[in-house]
Amino acid sequence: QVQLAESGGGLVQAGDSLRLSCVAAGTIYANDFMGWFRQGPGKEREFVAALNWRLNKKYYADSVKGRFTISRDAAENTVYLQMNNLQLEDTAVYYCALSKSAYISYQTASYGYWGQGTQVTVSS
Repeated sequence: QVQLAESGGGLVQAGDSLRLSCVAAGTIYANDFMGWFRQGPGKEREFVAALNWRLNKKYYADSVKGRFTISRDAAENTVYLQMNNLQLEDTAVYYCALSKSAYISYQTASYGYWGQGTQVTVSS
């Protein structure tokens, strides 16, 4: 059993940066994937970024490539999402998630563990 807890959300202006953190209580195994999803107002939850815990190979949604960076601190069981040049459309609740799938998945159904979410609001 793994429990995930996000932090770092807030209200920012367009063009600003934020860094989200997600601490995992429990064991993250080498082949697990840690990911970030988001759900904007009236929208479905969507994939943002993920990484393979052992290989540190990273995956991004096209909408955030070049602006967001996912990283991890294995010693602290923590994954981060550095978000730069935030835009109005990045406004959403951001969720940390853990997948035990053998392969990368961009689907919420593949992630069996979720945090409570942290709100990111970008204003003009």
